[in-house]
Amino acid sequence: MITLGVILLLIGFLANISILWQIGVALLVIGLVLAVLGGAGRRVGGRAHWF
Repeated sequence: MITLGVILLLIGFLANISILWQIGVALLVIGLVLAVLGGAGRRVGGRAHWF
């Protein structure tokens, strides 16, 4: 999710499409939150591993 968020951020910025920029930011934030929770050993969505 982090990679997809960064790709959408870049495409949205270069093509000047604001909806891609907003979706990219949302995916990046969600991906970072999931990575932090997974790294802390917490279950995410009832699963021990989400990758």
